[in-house]
Amino acid sequence: MGLEFSLITIILLSVALLLLPVIAIIHLIRSGYKGRGKIIWLLIILFLPFLGSVLYFIMGKRYRRHNPE
Repeated sequence: MGLEFSLITIILLSVALLLLPVIAIIHLIRSGYKGRGKIIWLLIILFLPFLGSVLYFIMGKRYRRHNPE
């Protein structure tokens, strides 16, 4: 039971870590960001996949709301 639970947990976390940056990039492409803002967020997500994605979803929407282009 313990080994199965550990394996399932590792698989689910791995899938989440792989999907989160993909979802963030898709969201970024479809978003209203233009020019430099989009490129900067894309680089952050690519070089720091998990942290960059989390930062994008937390800070990116707030930044876009306060600084419309």
